[in-house]
Amino acid sequence: MNIAIPLHVLSVVIWVGGMFFAYVALRPAAVSVLEPPLRLRLWTEVFGRFFPWVWACVILILGSGYWMIFSVYGGMGALALHVHIMFSLGLVMMLVFFYVYFLPYRALKRATAGEDWPAGGKALGSIRRLIGFNLALGMLTVIVSTGGVYWNLAALTE
Repeated sequence: MNIAIPLHVLSVVIWVGGMFFAYVALRPAAVSVLEPPLRLRLWTEVFGRFFPWVWACVILILGSGYWMIFSVYGGMGALALHVHIMFSLGLVMMLVFFYVYFLPYRALKRATAGEDWPAGGKALGSIRRLIGFNLALGMLTVIVSTGGVYWNLAALTE
């Protein structure tokens, strides 16, 4: 637990914090100062640097999470409801990331390399919406995981 929890939390901070920075700060700045071709090139480069970190975070989150569930808590049946919610939201976030990585991000890279700006804009728009959705899920997951221990969620299932 001395290693698993810090790795788990650090991975979440990197992933969710990176999405927050990109969505709330970088995107509006890029829109205000860059023309679409340069903006598409910028995002292709940004994602090319950020997504390997997300892959590492996904691996660390899953590895540390499963280790804690089965080595410390005795399996899924022993977990509190808020942990099940956190786990489920995290899995949805990972599936959304996989979709972004393998479909619209690849389309963005192809479009940018071929200077197909309309196709690149379409791919980037899809990525933007999905990252916005994942950011909302990530923030909800942080709220549930940190606050859930203090809630009486068991009362909701009765």
